[in-house]
Formats: sequence, C-alpha cells, structure tokens
Amino acid sequence: MNIHEYVAKSIFEKCNIRVPRSYLANSPEEAKAKAEMIAKPVAVKSQVLSGGRGKAGGILFADTPKEAAERTKELFKKTIKGEKVTKVLIEEKVDGKIDEYFISIILDRNAKKPLIMASMSGGMDIEQVAKETPEKIVKQYIEPLEEFMPYQARNIALKMGVDTSDVSAVGSFIWKLYQAFNDYDATVAEINPLMKTENGFIAADAKMAVDDDALFRHTKIKEFDDFRDEEFAYVKLDGNIAVIGNGAGLTLTGMDLIEYYGEKPATFLDVGGGASEENITKAIELVLKNPNVKVIFLNVLGGITRADDVAHAVVNVSKEAGHKVPIVIRLTGTNEEEGQKILKENNIPFETSMEKAAQKAVSIMQEL
Repeated sequence: MNIHEYVAKSIFEKCNIRVPRSYLANSPEEAKAKAEMIAKPVAVKSQVLSGGRGKAGGILFADTPKEAAERTKELFKKTIKGEKVTKVLIEEKVDGKIDEYFISIILDRNAKKPLIMASMSGGMDIEQVAKETPEKIVKQYIEPLEEFMPYQARNIALKMGVDTSDVSAVGSFIWKLYQAFNDYDATVAEINPLMKTENGFIAADAKMAVDDDALFRHTKIKEFDDFRDEEFAYVKLDGNIAVIGNGAGLTLTGMDLIEYYGEKPATFLDVGGGASEENITKAIELVLKNPNVKVIFLNVLGGITRADDVAHAVVNVSKEAGHKVPIVIRLTGTNEEEGQKILKENNIPFETSMEKAAQKAVSIMQEL
C-alpha cells in the first residue's frame, strides 16, 4: 500500500527524522488558514500517490496565505498521471539550500533483503542519474536478521562522497530511515531530496509504501490515510493498453503478450479468481479513469468467475461509456456459451484464444 506524503512525514517525525513544518488542507480556505499558521512562504504540494508530481506541476510556491489559497485552487484543477488532486500539503518553504541528496530503501524480493541506495545527486533528476551515471548511486544490502548499526550508516555516507564534516548527519538520516522502514514493515522508504541547508539537513520530501499483509499491525496508517480495502490488485503502468485478468497469472501473461506483439500495458489489474459482475464492472470503470488507456484487454478464463457475468458487465459499461474506449475480450470457461451469446447480441466482438485477443488489442491500438 502506497501512502501519501503527509502520512509518511508524520511517520518520519515519530522516528525523529527532521521534516519541514506542514499541515494538510482539503480546500483553498483551509490552505490559507494553514499558511497563516506557518507565517512564512510555503510550498503547496499536491497529495497524489503517483510519482513525478514536481515535473508535472504538482508543487507550487506561495509567499502569502492568499497566494497559498490561489495555488491550491490551481492544483485542484489538475490531474496528475490520472489521479485528481483533492488535497494539498501546506509546508514551510525550505530556505538556504546548499545541496540535495537522495536516500532510498527498498525491499528487494529477489535477494530477500532490504537494499539501501544513496547518492549526492538527489532531486527530480534522480531517475536520469540512475540511467546515465549509475556509479553515482551507492547500493548496499542489509542483513534482515542482523541489527543495522549507526556506524554502517556512516560508512554508506562516506561511500557517497559526503564531506567528512557531514558524515555523521547524513549517516543519522540513513540510520533513522532504516528504523522507519523496519518498524513500519515498509517495502519502500525514501527521502528525495534530503536537503542540505544553512541550518542543517532536512527531509524535504517523503515516500513510503507499506506491505499490505502487515497493515493489521499499523492501524494508525489506515486511520490517517485514505485507505481502501480494494477488491483487486491494481497497478498503473506506462503503456496504453489496460490489461484486466481474473488471476495474477492470467493478467501477467496478458501483459507479456501485449509487449510481445509490440505495445505496452497501461495497467496490471487482477480481479481475482471469483470475480462477480459487480467486480468486473468496477475494474473496467477504474481503468477508464486513466487517461492513458486507449484500449482495454479483458482476459477471462472462467472457473469460479462466470462468463455470462463478465459479458453483462462489459455490455453495461460499454453502454454507459458509449464505446469510446475499445474493449477486446478473451472469454472462455464456465457458462461461456451464454456469455458469448450476450456479447454477440450486443455486437461486442470476443475471442476464445488469448493470443488472438492480445494481437487484436495491439492491432487496434496501432490503428488509433
């Protein structure tokens, strides 16, 4: 589960990681009031779960409370990578910047260990740094059954090339970030940038994701954040063909076929093995909210899921959406004759072969 920046920063504060003073605002009026409380220039930061919000114009600055309200109005009109901005973080603007560093901890599931990555080249261009000059990023695995010691964190700071006078401070941030990662069962914990200022170091941004299976241990996160128990697993990707399947294996296979035939998937969406008509409807409606989706590939092998339920869902959504986004369906399994009949009666094409359906989805995409 990805969590919003304002929740991540509240966790950081509990772990004694220095962050700027900030308040959540759900309206321009509330943004103005929070800026008045801070009583200095502020950053108005859209609270969305998608990355790259800075480059997408999701962070603005205001010198006065009135400007903070105006910037909030601007952000509420934005949709960042398919996610509508509905709340902002009003945050004290960090002054006296000298440099920006990058610290990230991820759970490497292949290695079965946490991986710390750190660099003196932090900020919005860290992905470019990773691609073009990967040697600038220090990487170190941590043994999960052994205690991570402060001296190990300082050694990472040294490998980064941090000035000797700053090694202790940067090492402290690395060590504390690992404690937050470990204590909250995180799969990701990141500070980018860790800002060096005239008044010391401060975590100007915060990113965290918590293991879904560990959420029962962290009920406060569910209370703080806009948590929803989803009925299916959903991940946004960079392509234009939404892939929906009833089972992780079917969904992943569908994604592989889309790439094999020359396009990229826009989503991974697994509705589960026993998906109902309602679940299928919700899944299609969800991917339709993503502006990058140009074609939907629905890959269903009916076992517990009934083909006629799938067909009814597709027909209903198609009528409401007005066929604006083509849906390519691979439909076979339980009650397949009934399901296929429903689709035929409503002039909705289908395939029984997953390969043919994937090819058709790619072909439609390439003709758009």
